[in-house]
Amino acid sequence: MSSYENELSRRAFGGAVGVTAAAAAVALGAAPAQAAEGAGAQAAGPQEREFRAARGRRGRRPNILFILGDDLGWADLSAYGSPHIKTPNLDRLARQGVRFTDAYSGSATCSPTRFSLYTGRYPGRTKGGLAEPIADKSAGLDPTHPTLASLLKGAGYATALIGKWHAGYLPDHSPTRSGWDEFFGNFGGALEYYSKLGPGGEYDLYEGDAEYKDLRYYTRIITERASEYVSRDHHGKPWLLNLNFTTPHWPWIADGDTAESAEIVRRIKAGDGRALWHQDGGSVEKYKQMVEDLDRSVGEVLKALKRSGQEDDTLVVFSSDNGGERFSYNWPLSGNKASLQEGGIRVPNIARWPARLDGGQVSHVPVFSPDWTATLLEVAGARPDRAYPLDGVSLAGYLLRGEEVAARDLFWRVRGERALRRGDWKYYRGKAGRDQLFNLAGDIREQADKAAVEPARLAELRAAWEKVDAGLLPYPG
Repeated sequence: MSSYENELSRRAFGGAVGVTAAAAAVALGAAPAQAAEGAGAQAAGPQEREFRAARGRRGRRPNILFILGDDLGWADLSAYGSPHIKTPNLDRLARQGVRFTDAYSGSATCSPTRFSLYTGRYPGRTKGGLAEPIADKSAGLDPTHPTLASLLKGAGYATALIGKWHAGYLPDHSPTRSGWDEFFGNFGGALEYYSKLGPGGEYDLYEGDAEYKDLRYYTRIITERASEYVSRDHHGKPWLLNLNFTTPHWPWIADGDTAESAEIVRRIKAGDGRALWHQDGGSVEKYKQMVEDLDRSVGEVLKALKRSGQEDDTLVVFSSDNGGERFSYNWPLSGNKASLQEGGIRVPNIARWPARLDGGQVSHVPVFSPDWTATLLEVAGARPDRAYPLDGVSLAGYLLRGEEVAARDLFWRVRGERALRRGDWKYYRGKAGRDQLFNLAGDIREQADKAAVEPARLAELRAAWEKVDAGLLPYPG
């Protein structure tokens, strides 16, 4: 048995360890002191139990509602330990399903992670995935590449994407060219929430490939659209809805902030290409308002799903496209968006499927975005394209049949940084160019570098990273 397999066996996919357990205890209502005392306990708290598959249940192919927050940090939800942001709807979703503590995005910024979710492959497998993130019309998802949507559509699903696409621009790239029957949302990485203007002053709200005029607050608009979609009679077809919020991505504008909106619009029209970055705006309180608005919006969509009578047979997955931004509550993680430290890639992740999964459970299995692609294809009865092998592994056996997740590494690459997780161990090289090794079981903050005392393990993980990297496209230039 390899050292990797030994490590996985020893953990048995782990209990709550270190400050992860502390954050979970906070999420369950324990006082901070009680949470600290509970660090290292095997259970996250009295309302959560270690995940166990409800074996033997049967059900039809599920509808799939995959919800992405945008730049939402790992601990920005109260279910993940935020002391000041209240997210009752997402907390309820976690209580009704499975909360993952060791979940990761496919990359550290918006569009590469979306490529990894849409294709189930490392972003570096495709030319468009090399942009970190896509900022102009020179890159996009090749319409000939199979996607989660195209494969599910081939298996009889209705498919839709509502919200942020960020995988290329018209005329060459669009969700409707990559397998989604319907698209309503924005193409770019960011937009001003009222005017819908992008960084260059372009209008960026579309229905299909045509501009759609609506100057209300963007989160309200896509929440309405998503609620309408999940309420439809799909004539006996199961459906996939990718619901991609822009909240809480900058600019830092909450519903009702029309004066701030007008000032940003003025700057965009005056030619300020960085106005949307809003580096002179925002606050912890404003960020809190945006995350709580995201929570209310998710709650509205879930209520519409319940009213439709489809709740039991719908698999809902919630996650974020990468780690948090400058106002995120990311403690105790180091780093944030754009970094391959834990704070840049570890994200909140919840799955609920009442017909097949018991609620009130927590899982410490490491998972990342491409795993969900493989999982959704399996539960939907769709097969991957053999010419485009997946880099994720399906979690269906683990979630539905109690099988162990296949032993594998989690791999990330961005310009100037590299990372690989194997069991509890993480290999990391940041922009300083120094190889580091961390044991996340006791050092989730990545402060105790074990490279000098574990040189063989460091070499093994570095070689594993370089082997994957050798099969990816090189960065241009």
